[in-house]
Amino acid sequence: MKSNVFSFFLVAGLAGSLTLGITSCSEEEKLPAIGGFNTADEVAASNLVAHWAFEGDGKEHKSGAAPSSSINASYVAGAKGKAVNLAAGYLAYNEIAALNSLPNMTVSVWAKVDNNGSTPTNLFQMTRANEWAGNVNFLLETGWKKPGADTLVVKGLVVTNKDGNPSWQDSRNEPSKGGVQAPKGVNKWTHLVITWDGASSNFKTYANGVKVSNPEWEVRGTTGPLNFYSPTKPLIGAFGTNVPGGGTAESWQKPMTGGVDELRVFNKALTDAEISALYQLELAGR
Repeated sequence: MKSNVFSFFLVAGLAGSLTLGITSCSEEEKLPAIGGFNTADEVAASNLVAHWAFEGDGKEHKSGAAPSSSINASYVAGAKGKAVNLAAGYLAYNEIAALNSLPNMTVSVWAKVDNNGSTPTNLFQMTRANEWAGNVNFLLETGWKKPGADTLVVKGLVVTNKDGNPSWQDSRNEPSKGGVQAPKGVNKWTHLVITWDGASSNFKTYANGVKVSNPEWEVRGTTGPLNFYSPTKPLIGAFGTNVPGGGTAESWQKPMTGGVDELRVFNKALTDAEISALYQLELAGR
């Protein structure tokens, strides 16, 4: 009799544990949406034209393109999964068709970088042949402050063909204005975004889900949609002149030292709400 009673409670206990386990898994699968999205991949999914996750390699996942060349790149723990760590290095690519024309654009990336007091850091570029500045340049002005200074100067720079002439337009935060315009993020993973809206010629920068650019510099006249010079190639962590065959680099143009993760390019200017959701979802590992 005791044996049968023991067996009953043992089976009942196992069944209860199994039920509890199923309930727990079900609850995990029903995480609340953030900004109406369940994962970062859902944010403006139809407008995502390139995505580098850096999960152990440098492959761009939409096209399947692998780097045509890379220098001093390794893969380490990142903001979400793994990331690429560059030690005065870069990842260079051949042309990717979906990136050859971006009249409107958003570039979103996680970066882990220190100020260095001497040179800027180019996180991402769409190159122009034999030029240090590409069609799109996503920069940190890490040369403006001493190492360890906990203020990042986030800068977007575009060079667009406007009526047959190169039109240079930039946007950045102005740390002297304080508040959210002075993002703190040195030597820790920071989510950074630049957007260009061709209809309004608005050029904005964001850090950790919040707009940080100086409003005085966001409206770029009547520049209009971006008009790329071709050929143009994606480059992560360097200036075009740092790559063999890309021209002659000046002393301040150096490959980056630091980490890059979850680099996404969209063919539209994401809204503030979409950028906030993207930041929160990737921060949560989703």
